Amino acid sequence: MNAEAGGSGGVVAAGRSAAGSPTAGGFVPSALGTRAHWDAVYDRELQTFREYGDTGEIWFGEESMKRLIRWMQKHKIPLDASVLDIGTGNGVFLVELAKFGFSNITGIDYSASAIQLSGSILEKEGLSNINLKVEDFLNLSSKLSGFHVCIDKGTFDAISLNPDNAVEKRKQYVRSLSRVLEAKGFFLITSCNWTKEELLDEFSEGFELFEELPTPKFSFGGRSGNSVAALVFQKS
Repeated sequence: MNAEAGGSGGVVAAGRSAAGSPTAGGFVPSALGTRAHWDAVYDRELQTFREYGDTGEIWFGEESMKRLIRWMQKHKIPLDASVLDIGTGNGVFLVELAKFGFSNITGIDYSASAIQLSGSILEKEGLSNINLKVEDFLNLSSKLSGFHVCIDKGTFDAISLNPDNAVEKRKQYVRSLSRVLEAKGFFLITSCNWTKEELLDEFSEGFELFEELPTPKFSFGGRSGNSVAALVFQKS
């Protein structure tokens, strides 16, 4: 599961309700937060790939993938470190990780069509040693654990839009992350809906900010800021 096409890098930013901040559940509920939506999206993308070979959107653009991989290289993350891509979607980021030499990679998504699409793309790239699993990150099987690095590009954003108690689902996300990530492991998150300060609050229990990654800035009306937040947390 990744964010729907609709803007720079294929990601849709959520609207905020007038009722409150995202911490208080202030996102406007959207179909973008439902499994039915993503099943439909990846059914279409799978059909498009089969007919035309089009792999689909690169979420947050190619630079977002390079940014994360540069960080992993800078901090000398071992090439055999266990890496989990949460909400892998079309699996393009798995391909990039493999091209840079990472060999212990797992991609999960709760959409079976997304996993089928990822498998087809990996097969086309000649990559057979990447693990793919149909998994709902909020209701994980007991087999997923002990990852050194977990990566999220848009999945937490989508969960935040779920019409059915998104606040509790965000809390369950943090609990699941704590379960699958090993002690002192790293969590790399890219978000278009949450600011740095808001993410620090969301992941304050059990995680510490390790580094903020540079992202493109924008200027409007005499004010400047970042349209995307990219943070690295470490499990405490």
